[in-house]
Amino acid sequence: MSEISEQFREFLYKKGLKYTPERRIVLEEVFAIHDHFEAEDLLFRIRAKGKRVSKGTIYRTLKLLLESKLVRQVAFVDKHTHYEHVYGHKHHEHLICEGCGRVIDFYRRELEQALEETCRANDFQMKGHKVEVTGYCRRCQ
Repeated sequence: MSEISEQFREFLYKKGLKYTPERRIVLEEVFAIHDHFEAEDLLFRIRAKGKRVSKGTIYRTLKLLLESKLVRQVAFVDKHTHYEHVYGHKHHEHLICEGCGRVIDFYRRELEQALEETCRANDFQMKGHKVEVTGYCRRCQ
């Protein structure tokens, strides 16, 4: 966690912002979650531990974590914004069930190669990508 904290602290410093105790609490809780989460989930988890962080601070810190590339935003069919931390996790994509909202993580090297080849063929420098495939899981078909 100290490496993540240091990376976030450096990012904030470059932006002229402080690494406040509230931002530290949000950062630690984000990295304690090993699944997709919503900002509200984060708020409930932090408050359940008896810590005080405002909803606004959570949203502002999530925005900074997105900007720092420590977290990525994953939009799901329920129209709520979900997040996941990416530091220390392999890149993956998502299959999203429109019936029950289930999210299945997957990785295919062939897909990665196809995207890289497409970028090369179009003289395009890729900075990142995310693939979300919507449909119905086995239970909802």
